[in-house]
Amino acid sequence: MFYASLSEVNLKYHNSIPNFRVLSNTEFLKFILNFSKFIFVAKICWNARIWMLFNFLRMEDQTLAIFENFRIRRIYDEFSGKWCFSVIDVVAALTDQVDYQIARKYWNKLKTRLQNEGNESVTFCHQLKFEAADGKKYFTDAADTETLLRLIQSVPSKKAEPIKLWLAKIGYERLQEISDPEISLNRARENWAKHGRSEKWIQQRMMGQETRNKLTDYWKTHDVRNGNEFAILTNIIHEEWSGLTVKDHKNIKSLKNQNLRDHMTEAELIFTALAELSTRQIAETENAVGMPKNKEAGKKGGGIAKRARIDLEEKTGKKVVSNENFLRGNDKNRLM
Repeated sequence: MFYASLSEVNLKYHNSIPNFRVLSNTEFLKFILNFSKFIFVAKICWNARIWMLFNFLRMEDQTLAIFENFRIRRIYDEFSGKWCFSVIDVVAALTDQVDYQIARKYWNKLKTRLQNEGNESVTFCHQLKFEAADGKKYFTDAADTETLLRLIQSVPSKKAEPIKLWLAKIGYERLQEISDPEISLNRARENWAKHGRSEKWIQQRMMGQETRNKLTDYWKTHDVRNGNEFAILTNIIHEEWSGLTVKDHKNIKSLKNQNLRDHMTEAELIFTALAELSTRQIAETENAVGMPKNKEAGKKGGGIAKRARIDLEEKTGKKVVSNENFLRGNDKNRLM
């Protein structure tokens, strides 16, 4: 069992809490869930660069969480400020079921039974798009932490309590990251280091993401819709500088669901950042608004990085675009 003093969760508010004492697992879990409903962290981020990098931690490489040996897909909902998890993935972990189709059928039957019983928890499950094993995205039931905790009660499983604590831990870490973005940055650095990335690579990755964030911030305020339009513009820039679409680049690196940038070489990261930096500066100069104008800016920005890439390749005799990756068990093409 673990114990946590309320002062460790939030020193700022401990004087307003009567009967200050130590909490048990169950009490601590209830506290976190209830406290997160009304607490608003008004701490101003003193470092704009850290705040931009913090936004990165809500992107693709954070869409998978691991419980024991089960991969649980999740999406961060910016509007509600909560993680939404694939219900079927959680059910698979609860029932120890490795076959996705069997877990899906189990959930469908359970959902029908709960609906017939008038269980309100099912009404809080919403259809969201998650990436499947084939690399495509499909709609599937998703729920936030509070809804999942209610649903878990309906599944007879010896893993119910461990999963509850696991969900509480994710929620607690999220509160920490909101109050201090530097915590999430340090977690990202530690995670990359554990997976074999050098300090130099990590620094380049984070600087590249800051450049990316500035570009997408520009798009958001200049009539480019998040989602499909962001992906289209990103692909235009990438293909212009590298000569490959994002999909083709992932293919030569033998990647499926993985984030391409997490498997780039230092040179690939630098040229990607150059292309996106150039695109933003051109868009700002030309006041590009909407998809057509931002497509033009993307081609121009990508073209600048393309010319630099060709010049470097001619002088070094080495290709910038590489088939190397950080995948485990792939020593032939593994980045060191």
